[in-house]
Amino acid sequence: MNYAALLSAIDVASQEMRGRAAAIANSSLVVRNWLVGAYLVEFEQRGSDRARYGDRLLERVARDLRASGLKGLDPRTLRECRLVFRVYPQLRQVLLPEVVTPALLRSLPAPLDAASEAPTGSPSIRGAVRPEFPKALLPHVLLKLSWSKLQEIVGIDDPWKRAFYENACIAGRWSDRQLQRQLDSLLYERTGLSTDRAAVIAHAQPERAETIDDLVRDPYVLEFTGLAQRPVYLESDLERALLEHLQAFLLELGDGFCFEARQKRIRIGDEDDYIDLVFYQRLVRCHVLPDLKVRRFRPADAGQMNAYLNWWKAHGMGPGDADPIGIILCSDRERTAVQFATAGMDNRLFVSRYLVALPSEDRLRAFLQADRERIESLMDRSRASRVAKRRRKAKSRGEP
Repeated sequence: MNYAALLSAIDVASQEMRGRAAAIANSSLVVRNWLVGAYLVEFEQRGSDRARYGDRLLERVARDLRASGLKGLDPRTLRECRLVFRVYPQLRQVLLPEVVTPALLRSLPAPLDAASEAPTGSPSIRGAVRPEFPKALLPHVLLKLSWSKLQEIVGIDDPWKRAFYENACIAGRWSDRQLQRQLDSLLYERTGLSTDRAAVIAHAQPERAETIDDLVRDPYVLEFTGLAQRPVYLESDLERALLEHLQAFLLELGDGFCFEARQKRIRIGDEDDYIDLVFYQRLVRCHVLPDLKVRRFRPADAGQMNAYLNWWKAHGMGPGDADPIGIILCSDRERTAVQFATAGMDNRLFVSRYLVALPSEDRLRAFLQADRERIESLMDRSRASRVAKRRRKAKSRGEP
C-alpha cells in the first residue's frame, strides 16, 4: 500500500462509519418518537389519572419534559409523535427488547392503520391500478426517512399521496428542501394529471442528492444525540424570536392594537390547533389573527387561516364585534410573503374599513425581512462566540 492508498483507505472508512452513525442516530430518533406517540396514546386511552390533565395534556408533558432537561419535544412535536405512531404501525417490528420489554410492548395500544382513517376520492395516478390502500413500507425502509421528512409526510391524509412522497424521497434521495419544494409544487397532483408521468417525475429529481452531511447536520438529529452544543439553530428558535418581535412591532404601531393571546389553542373537529397571535383592533372592533411560517407560502396556509377565521366567527366574537381578519406571514430566506385573509368578506368593505387600521403588506414585509436578517446575524455571532469560548477553555487546559 502506498501513501495515497493509505489516505484513501482512511477516508473511505471514515465516510462509511460516519454515514452509519448518522443513519443509526436518525433511526433511533424516529423510533424514540414513535414510542413517545405510543405512550401518549396509551395514557390518553387507559391512564388512571388522564382526566386530571384533559385537553392540555401535551402542553403539560412538554413543559415538564423541558423542565427535566429533555429538549426537542414541544407540543407540536408531541402531536406529530402521536400521529406517526398511528400512521406507521409497522415500526412496532423494529423495537428492541432491551428498550421495550415484552410486558410493556403488550400494554401499548395497537396503532390505528392509516387506511382506516384516510379519506377517499383523492387524485389517482392516471393509468395505474389503484387498490383501496397502498402497500405499507417495510420498517427498515421507512427508517431511511429522516424525522424532518416524516414531519412533512405524516400530515398527508391520502395514503396514496403519502406513499408517493415516501417512495420518491427514498428513491430520489431528496433533501428536506427538495421534499418541501415538490409538496409546494403539487407534484403528486401534476403527475396524476399528466400523460407522461415518468417525465414529470424525472424532471422533479434534484440536481444534488441528499448527502451524509445533510443527515449529520440535521438539527433534530443533533439535538437528539446531544453531540453538539447547538451548532445550528432550530427553526423554532427563529420562529419564537420573530413572533416576539412581531408582537412588539404591532403594539408599537399605536393604531389601536391590543394584545390578547399567544399560541391560542382552538379545537377544530377532533384536533387541537394553535393561532400564533391574537390581537383586538379597537378602532374597527375586530380581532386580528397573525400566523407566522418560517418558510415559503403554501396554498394550504390560506385554507388553514380561513379555518381559524371561521372558528373565531363561531366562538370568539363578542357583541358588536366585526368579522376577524387574518394575516399570513411567510418569512423565507429568499422571499417574504404577506397575505391578508378575510374568509369571504367583500373586498371593497375590507379596503374601505379594515385596511386603514392595519399595517400595509409592504410595511409588514419590510419588517419581517429586516428582522429575520437581524435575528440570524445575532444567532450566528452568539454561536461563534460560544465556539471561541470553548476553544479558549480547551487551550487553557492544554488540549489540542
